[in-house]
Amino acid sequence: MLQRKFAEVVKSYFPDAMDAKDTSIHYLGKMQLEHDIDISKVLMATSVCSDDINVPSTTFFNVLFGPFIMGGLGGLPFAGQTGMTAFAHHIPDEGSAFIFYGPHIGITLDGDLGKMYRPRQEQTGNSCGALMLALSRLQDDDYKPVLNDDDYQQMKLEESLLPYREEILNREDPEKAITEATYEIIDRKIHNHIKTCKNEFHVDTVTLLGGIIINTDYGLDDYFVPKNFEVIDVKAIA
Repeated sequence: MLQRKFAEVVKSYFPDAMDAKDTSIHYLGKMQLEHDIDISKVLMATSVCSDDINVPSTTFFNVLFGPFIMGGLGGLPFAGQTGMTAFAHHIPDEGSAFIFYGPHIGITLDGDLGKMYRPRQEQTGNSCGALMLALSRLQDDDYKPVLNDDDYQQMKLEESLLPYREEILNREDPEKAITEATYEIIDRKIHNHIKTCKNEFHVDTVTLLGGIIINTDYGLDDYFVPKNFEVIDVKAIA
């Protein structure tokens, strides 16, 4: 009953959201049946937020090798081109690559975006914490992130979001808006890194699944909003 209520709340904000477990089954099936990919030889990489709440979000982790972790705060692929190259070199012989990427956002049963109840906590907390912190800072017109070694990832995340600042703050749901903007940033960076490192891949295909992870209450299934699924022919990358 509670899971059904959560599904209604989630879909009121994200109509295309899928149960996270169903997501894994659906896309692993597409890889096997529609693209003839041998799942037993797939290495997975992730570019999702380093937040611990995202680890159990899908069952990809239980089926595929890996994951090779590219993402840092907010889900940006901070491992960069060096990380993408290393990932390419780790793929099983005659195997394939799978990259799962995107930001995450919490939601409560009351419909509060950017919030969730974490395990063994009685009060709600931010999710994604890094994005909600960035949102609070971007609301100050005079604020500009300053890159530094002590908080590099958060500052780089905020710097990447600056071009979206007006769009985010003008939305009725800025929590959703900043999450969607972050997805666009991650998606662009992943594609750019693959293009730059294409000669490092010694396999035929790289499968991408990008979207937004939606965190619900502890013990309940998370959701996933798919935004991009594609199987890239590495040799055809221009």
